[in-house]
Amino acid sequence: MAGHFHRVIPEGEDRERLTCADCGFVNYENPKIVTGAVVVEHGRILLCRRAIPPRTGFWTLPAGFMELGETVAEGAAREAFEEAQARIAIEGVLAVYSIARIGQVQILFRAHLAEPGIAPGPESLETRFFAWDEIPWGDIAFPSVHWALRHWHATRDAPLGAPATNPPEDTRGMTPLPGATTSV
Repeated sequence: MAGHFHRVIPEGEDRERLTCADCGFVNYENPKIVTGAVVVEHGRILLCRRAIPPRTGFWTLPAGFMELGETVAEGAAREAFEEAQARIAIEGVLAVYSIARIGQVQILFRAHLAEPGIAPGPESLETRFFAWDEIPWGDIAFPSVHWALRHWHATRDAPLGAPATNPPEDTRGMTPLPGATTSV
């Protein structure tokens, strides 16, 4: 972006926007969309140990930012392959979370393997399936992973209904995990 940008409240707006002082162009900054899946095979949940910041070494669901030109489901399938070399079959939307403190909307699916096999991709140190009682809860990377896992567990045998949303105690996604060294 060329020009001289500053934060002002443009006419007709209700908040500061990054605006070009030369031409008036408004650069809208909007939330990013994260997509991923709770992938289950024989009652066990696929988790990936992160090889990249933030939260390197912690476990997460296969998920990441959408790319232009893909649907949310295509993005979830791509992320599962990139992070776990997993080919997945999407069953439906499990949850939609608003993480206001970092400007994200997270859309998570319920899924299963479409073909056998997993292996760490370039963003994962390790991938494996966990039984519910084996999940390393103290080493989970992000609050929304806790939420999605708990929602999956509560609805695992039921048909998909309305997707879960943020828990009542954190409706805006403002609370990081205790002890987290990053704001994500």
